[in-house]
Amino acid sequence: METVRTHYIGGLRTKAHHVSSQNELITDAPLDNKGRGEAFSPTDLLATALGSCALTIMGIAANEHGFDIDGTDVKITKIMASNPRRVSEVVVEFDFPKNNYSEKEKKIIRLAADTCPVNQSLHPDLKKTFIFNF
Repeated sequence: METVRTHYIGGLRTKAHHVSSQNELITDAPLDNKGRGEAFSPTDLLATALGSCALTIMGIAANEHGFDIDGTDVKITKIMASNPRRVSEVVVEFDFPKNNYSEKEKKIIRLAADTCPVNQSLHPDLKKTFIFNF
């Protein structure tokens, strides 16, 4: 069974439908590529996927090791390149709550980010910069 069904609705927009949850999202071409920039662009979703995946795997690892990362915020910056137009770098900056994480917990968190499935699926030429603010 498919995971997502996507429909081109015109005006450089798509509507994606997540089959199992029934959630929907709209994408829009960005302002710098003939769009209106009124929704996530497909490349925004790529960058978002990296940050969300890393955060999810960190949460799983934290649960397994008896601590939490509840309240962690992430700032994601997508950097574009041209010729060909592509995402050249994604900067993912994690702002953790003041929990006095041990060095072991910090190591677990960093390893989780490095091993998240999205990070492992992206081309090695795409620079992925993780910043951890504990």
